[in-house]
Amino acid sequence: MTWNLKVLAASAAMAVGVASPGWAQVEVEWWDFLGGGDGVRMKALIEQFNNEHPDIQINATTLDWGQTFYTKVRTAVSVGEGPDVMTYHLSRLPLALEEGVLSPVTDEDMAAAGLSSSDFFDPAIAAASDQSGQLMAIPFDIHAIITYYNRSALEGTKWLDADGNLTNLNSVEDMTALLTWAKENGFSDPLSYQSEGGGGTWRIFYTLLRQQGGEMITDGEVLAGDNFDKAVRAIQIMADWRAAGLTPEQASYPASVALFVGGKSVLHINGVWEVPTFSDQSDAGTLGFEWFANEVPQLLDQPATWADSHSFAIPNDPDMSAETRAAVMTVIGWMEQHSLAWAGAGHIPAYRPTVESADYAQMQPNATYASLVASAAFDPRSKVAGVASPIYDAVNNMIAPAVSGFMGAEDAAAAMKDQLQALLN
Repeated sequence: MTWNLKVLAASAAMAVGVASPGWAQVEVEWWDFLGGGDGVRMKALIEQFNNEHPDIQINATTLDWGQTFYTKVRTAVSVGEGPDVMTYHLSRLPLALEEGVLSPVTDEDMAAAGLSSSDFFDPAIAAASDQSGQLMAIPFDIHAIITYYNRSALEGTKWLDADGNLTNLNSVEDMTALLTWAKENGFSDPLSYQSEGGGGTWRIFYTLLRQQGGEMITDGEVLAGDNFDKAVRAIQIMADWRAAGLTPEQASYPASVALFVGGKSVLHINGVWEVPTFSDQSDAGTLGFEWFANEVPQLLDQPATWADSHSFAIPNDPDMSAETRAAVMTVIGWMEQHSLAWAGAGHIPAYRPTVESADYAQMQPNATYASLVASAAFDPRSKVAGVASPIYDAVNNMIAPAVSGFMGAEDAAAAMKDQLQALLN
């Protein structure tokens, strides 16, 4: 129902003596892709917003995560049937810009939400903007990979400092030494991660690439110049760990988590979104050891950690009324100001005031690994990159087999370069 029709309906109800609020209610159509713990938390936030705002009601629809969601958005927006606001991975922004599916976020929009760009961490704002610096979405979080570890097993070793944080991991050799020690002390798969499937393998590969200062795509060229050699080195590091039995053979996502939970891995590299999993198991007394998490150690030349961001985006709808847009910005501003609840899913809020608050400082391990925002390495700004993108396919087809020893690191890098370059040409 449009704004004018809602006003007429409210007036008609009053004319016939039916009890009615003294305002016209704006309905905001909302799409997201949030399942599991993320979905539970977002549904609670939406319910709270609706309870607090009788003049604005969010009608939420949750769609399938990944390529399905973005295809649905593209199709719906093209025929004028898109939502009023939606969640959006910033890693998918380059493709959205090419397709023209997003409406720019203006300074007036931000003011209406009670926000400004300076309220957000710089890497997230950069990822949410186009090449000219125009803001195209509003970041809600920074979610990255982190290192989960078995504190109990590492107690008393040189790899745990007095505060219980990982230490003395300043190089690949240092990491290999820790993993070798763990192997010798009964951990069958010392470092677990999703080695079957593009997501987990990509995130570690890209972290190692960026820690060398490497770039996946520069000026439309894949692995240009010495970036190729840096990619080979990153693949070889992962392959060497696997060959030494320090990482599992083709572990699925659930299997990689199970290896850590079951005490088979002393370290587990995965997204911040698994924090609730281990917290819940620890609280229930079913984990069997004390766990914690830090940001991924700097093993190479510079700090860098793969990261992405859930953001709020407004579809490109020239027919959206000013009232609806104002309501959307009210929703977004409220969500940012209540993002402490979202941090409970492990994500680092992109909204600075939340992260700098006393309440957030009490959230552990979240507050400890929040330092990674300074070196968050977002996916390449390219239509072939991002969630469920061709890069994930290339990782599945080339990097994962190389890590498992089925092809050489240099051959894998060359094949990946050729496959992605063909998509860009």
